[in-house]
Amino acid sequence: MRPILPRGLFQAKEKNITPRERVLMARSPQRPNFKFYSENLFEGFFEVHGDRQYGDDSAISCGIALFEGIPVTVAGHVKGRDLEENVAVRFGMPNPEGYRKFRRAALQAEKFHRPLITFIDTPGAYPGKEAEARGQGEAIANCLYTLSNLKTPVIAIVTGEGGSGGALALGVADRIIMLENAVYSILSPEGFATILWKDAKRSDEACEVMKLTAHDLYEFGITDEIIPEPDGGAENDPQMIIAALREVIAEELRVLMEKDTDTLIDERYEKFRKIGRI
Repeated sequence: MRPILPRGLFQAKEKNITPRERVLMARSPQRPNFKFYSENLFEGFFEVHGDRQYGDDSAISCGIALFEGIPVTVAGHVKGRDLEENVAVRFGMPNPEGYRKFRRAALQAEKFHRPLITFIDTPGAYPGKEAEARGQGEAIANCLYTLSNLKTPVIAIVTGEGGSGGALALGVADRIIMLENAVYSILSPEGFATILWKDAKRSDEACEVMKLTAHDLYEFGITDEIIPEPDGGAENDPQMIIAALREVIAEELRVLMEKDTDTLIDERYEKFRKIGRI
């Protein structure tokens, strides 16, 4: 067991890796994806489908499972291993029906008093015209509202790229955990550079300015835990990541499940109200 740190079990020591290099590592198609986590962290994962309004969206997966004998609801963004798989899930960018499916799963978790565990790995919500026509903004906003008041523990884990509202829709949680080479930001570095400097080629500079790494966000108090990764990234020893996540999830669930509902929601509210304060 690693020593307990002020805000959690883990805090990886910062290595000599630039923010841009971390962004590229977070985007690696070889990185463990949601399917890997759902199969290796949980038992009996049973996926649910559809939003009961339009259809199913394979860019978000939701289901129920057991974690160390505890019934939980699990959800996450889905990325593929190759071009064909990624095209099918729009490179992990959900449509509104994906967010509505997630909200339905979250409300079901509350109804049956199951903790909710989310896995974040997306460049953002899908920006297509059809997605906007079907209510992309409203679907994300409803997820934010629902998680803010959800009467059951919520743990969010940023495993790769966490971008914009498409990531935050699954990220309003009691505990936010990041893998060491994951990133979490308001938008992509390329988008940031285009807006701020009118030049997407300055994305390397944007990576420095945006403070999007796990270590930056730990210092700001936004993320609660950093899961160390092996040299070269999580794909080089995925079972090490599973062991660390199993340990930290078990401990956080033990703490969160002892809290009464009012305390849980009040502390979640205060956590997010503090973001941005200096």
